[in-house]
Amino acid sequence: MSVSPTQSPRALLLAYALPYLVYVGLGSLFDGRSDPLALYGGRAVAVGAALAWGMRAWLPLRGPNGSAGSIALGAGAGLAGTALWIGLVAPFAPTEATAWSDSAWLARALVATTLPPLVEEPLLRGYVFGLVLLFERARRAGSRAPLADALDHGSLASIAPGQWSVLALVVSSAAFAAGHAPHEWLAASAYGLLMCGLWIARGDLVSCVSAHAVTNAALAVYVRATGGWSLW
Repeated sequence: MSVSPTQSPRALLLAYALPYLVYVGLGSLFDGRSDPLALYGGRAVAVGAALAWGMRAWLPLRGPNGSAGSIALGAGAGLAGTALWIGLVAPFAPTEATAWSDSAWLARALVATTLPPLVEEPLLRGYVFGLVLLFERARRAGSRAPLADALDHGSLASIAPGQWSVLALVVSSAAFAAGHAPHEWLAASAYGLLMCGLWIARGDLVSCVSAHAVTNAALAVYVRATGGWSLW
């Protein structure tokens, strides 16, 4: 049965994508080192507004399991993800990097801990991941235009908690990596797979958001404590 147009992935695309586009767009306009207030203050206000608008149309981040367990598992995975990130970025990172000022570091650390998890996980592990599954479903059904059918006649709400496919893992992780610097692509791809694993294990995005927040916070503390600014 076809879903209402207001529930179709095409209709939901802007709600999921706008916070990410605003976040990235501001990054292209302002430099976080020289003008941290403009970049991170702007992101806090503009991305926060985009999230407040878009989240009203999102599917629930919670799944069939308790949120407390998902938050705890996500926190553990986030710490493991920090080690994974450092280990995979270090061989490709620039040999030298300038330290961030105290104010710039604090602004970036606070924003990175709060916004990217809420911007990227619903978009990539929720929307993109689910759209790939709907695309594969339409293709198996013999559709001649599986992507269009997935966008216009599919329903993200029909995706079972924890449902996955190899293609969904690859596409969502590659999309996540594409939003990072080239020397971070390997680490971002591996981290994307880790987040997909949380979705498969818990059937929710609460665990993914929790893990991403812990990783970003732990990485900020690590680079400040060790001086490994090229990892950030």
